[in-house]
Amino acid sequence: MTVKTTVTWNAMLAGYSRKPGKLTEAQKLFDQIPEKDTVSYNIMLAGYVQNSDMETVWSFFNSMPSKDIASWNTMISGFAQKGAMAKARELFLAMPEKNSVTWSAMISGYVECGALELAEEFFEFAAVKSVVAWTAMINGYMKFGKIEKAERLFKEMPVKNLVTWNAMIAGYVENCRAEDGLKIFRIMLRYGIRPNHSSLSSVLLGCSELSALQLGKLVHQLVCKSLLRDDTTACTSLISMYCKCGVLDDAWKLFLETKSKDIVSWNAMISGYAQHGAGEKALHLFEEMRGEGIKPDWITFVAVLLACNHAGLVDIGVRYFDSMVKDYGVEPRPDHYTCMVDLLGRAGKLVEAVDLIKKMPFKPHSAIFGTLLGACRIHKNLELAEFAAQNLRNLDPQSAAGYVQLANVYAATNKWDHVARVRRSMKDNKVVKTPGYSWIEIKNSVHEFRSGDRVHPELASIHEKLNELEKKMKLAGYVPDLESALHDVGEEQKEQLLLWHSEKLAIAFGLIVVPYGTPIRVFKNLRVCGDCHRAIKYISAIERREIIVRDTVRFHHFMGGCCSCGDYW
Repeated sequence: MTVKTTVTWNAMLAGYSRKPGKLTEAQKLFDQIPEKDTVSYNIMLAGYVQNSDMETVWSFFNSMPSKDIASWNTMISGFAQKGAMAKARELFLAMPEKNSVTWSAMISGYVECGALELAEEFFEFAAVKSVVAWTAMINGYMKFGKIEKAERLFKEMPVKNLVTWNAMIAGYVENCRAEDGLKIFRIMLRYGIRPNHSSLSSVLLGCSELSALQLGKLVHQLVCKSLLRDDTTACTSLISMYCKCGVLDDAWKLFLETKSKDIVSWNAMISGYAQHGAGEKALHLFEEMRGEGIKPDWITFVAVLLACNHAGLVDIGVRYFDSMVKDYGVEPRPDHYTCMVDLLGRAGKLVEAVDLIKKMPFKPHSAIFGTLLGACRIHKNLELAEFAAQNLRNLDPQSAAGYVQLANVYAATNKWDHVARVRRSMKDNKVVKTPGYSWIEIKNSVHEFRSGDRVHPELASIHEKLNELEKKMKLAGYVPDLESALHDVGEEQKEQLLLWHSEKLAIAFGLIVVPYGTPIRVFKNLRVCGDCHRAIKYISAIERREIIVRDTVRFHHFMGGCCSCGDYW
């Protein structure tokens, strides 16, 4: 260019100052500008904020011949982003003039560093509240579980943007209210607001939690019609959603179609196979990933150990665990130890599992003892069950798991006086057990069932179907597993209690309404009981239906009287 104005120089400077690692070049260019203006200084100041320490930034700020409101805002934002809110406040108070950006920077900074009360104070006194400030407060309320306050602000907001809607969707999902998150996503679409990657990731996570397959497929269509169709992160979120909704074939198809796979994509698919009990496929995919030159991370090894666990591959699992540090430089975390305790415990190697806990390089967390307790229940080891339960209660006194699992072990060995004692202890300590429930999605509507359900409108038809199934199952050789009825009552009453377990009610409803040839997908918030597992095998053969059940442990694919877990779960 033969003629360069200050605007020209500033355009080049902005390019260099924003690019990580180009600060030195930006400084050289800045020094060459013949007639620097305030914009030149502000661009350089923003470059220092992004790519340098705040001492250098402060020194440059003080050297500036003139400062405008943007200069002050850049400094306040810089200190806020680095969590130095005392310094940001000092500048805020010294600032001659403030605008909406200033207030937004302070409010966002306090939210990010967890000082919600100070954020509220600034928001209340803000002379001008921008959409950024409103959204920052919604984020803050959701972050601290104050959902009602977030909802109130959302309703009061004069103007909302996509980031605001995303904050509400993500907030609901993160606070275990995925159903509300999906509802607000549908409202957003009705308003004609186009979702972005952040919206779709949150919605897909919500679909995974609720196993809302139909909405997940709708999101898949939105991704295909948008610029995100080749986006690796969007494709990975879809893979994860299909895996968690029990549609492994669609997940695999999408994995193959993903052009650029990163470590997260591979982890999602390996983890999917692991959750569905396809251990050998998961391990084969892991080796294929290594062959592609992709280095596994700690999440990969959680998936690999989970795959070995669900397939009962104890020796291979131990080998992979030992190779983590030696061959890959990945330090074992609590999640890896939990997988190993589960792997050894399920296989009946309870002493080895306890030895591993004692050798852990950090203090065991509650999940470790919860896992050990679950293994003790399977193998009816009272002594170790009491040891695990005591440790679990010490670490998490309000968790019902330690009490419930121990009561289950006592019930399985007919020690009903011990069961009563555990239940009294729960009552005395005000510990509340999470109620078991199952759900099934029919035509975009989720139907929820609890054991002994008395509220579903189709209950009469469901009971009729279950009674019919019970007769056919018994003719085929089914004998109820009365150990799964954890109540000190007569055998006939136990059988009735078992017949009305939530997963059986959901499956019976599915048999009534789901067209023949379509898999019945049922989801449960607790581990499926032994009797239900046995009964569903018979039901799948009698009705000639594929039944897929996801519990807290894994997926079970029932077909022709068999389960994909091979009765090892």
